[in-house]
Amino acid sequence: MTDRRLTLMAVHAHPDDEATGTGGVLARYAAEGIRTVLVTCTDGACGDGPGGVKPGDPGHDPAAVARMRREELESSCEVLQVSDLEMLDYADSGMMGWPSNDAPNSFWQTPVEEGAARLAELMRHYRPDVVVTYDENGFYGHPDHIQAHRITMAALKLTTLTPKVYWTTVPRSGMRRFGEIMREFQGDMPEPDPAEAAAMAEIGLPDDEITTWVDTTAFSGQKYDALAAHASQGENIFFLKMGQERFGELMGMETFVRVQDATGAPLPENDLFAGLR
Repeated sequence: MTDRRLTLMAVHAHPDDEATGTGGVLARYAAEGIRTVLVTCTDGACGDGPGGVKPGDPGHDPAAVARMRREELESSCEVLQVSDLEMLDYADSGMMGWPSNDAPNSFWQTPVEEGAARLAELMRHYRPDVVVTYDENGFYGHPDHIQAHRITMAALKLTTLTPKVYWTTVPRSGMRRFGEIMREFQGDMPEPDPAEAAAMAEIGLPDDEITTWVDTTAFSGQKYDALAAHASQGENIFFLKMGQERFGELMGMETFVRVQDATGAPLPENDLFAGLR
C-alpha cells in the first residue's frame, strides 16, 4: 500500500489503440483520481487518409496522416481524461507483410533495446503501479503491437520497478458475441474465408483463462466518444454505427491477463489496482 498517487501506464502501438483496448480503464481510473499515462509508440502514418484513402494509393500523404492522427489522439486523451501523453514517434510499420515493415525507421525495424531504453526512462519518471500492454502476439499479430509488447517487457527489466503488469485480451465468448452483432448490423456480410474464420477463433482466450475483468460500463460513453475522435480510421466506423447503448453492451467490460504481481491479490480480480489500495 502507498500514500503516493497511484499511476497506470498503458503502452499502445498506434493512435486509436488506446480507445478500443483500454478506453474504459483509462476513463474509469482517471475518474478515481489515478494518474493515467499513455505511451503511443508510432505516428500512425499507415492509417487511412482523408476520405478513407489507403496507404500506397494516390492521395495518401503519410506525413499529413500522422499529423491528423496526432490531433485525433490528443482529442481522445482529452475525452478519456488521460493525465499524460507520451509519443515515441516511431514510423508506423503497417500490417504484417506490408513493404513498410522493412523501412529502416519503422518501429518493427527498431532494435528492441533502443525502444526499451526510451520506455524505461519514462517508467522511471512516472513510476507506474500498473502497466498494460499487449501479449506476445500483439493480440492479433500486428507487427507494431508485437514490438510494443517486446519493448515494454524489456523496459521493465531495465528498471527496479515492480508494477502489476497486464496484457490486454478478450474472452472467446465476447468474440462470438461480436461476430453476432457484426452480422446483425451488416446483414449482407459474406461468410468469412475459412482461414480467416479459424484465425478469428484463435483471438483472445477462453473465459476461464482471463484473470481480470474490469467493469467499465459506466464509462462506455467516454470510450465511444474517444473512438469517435479517431473517426478517420475506417475500422472504427463499425463501432460507431452501433450507437452508444449497443456499444456499451459489447464493450463495457475490459479484460486482461495478469502476468506480473507483487501484491498477492487473489485471482480472478475485478480491479487492476487490487492489492494496491
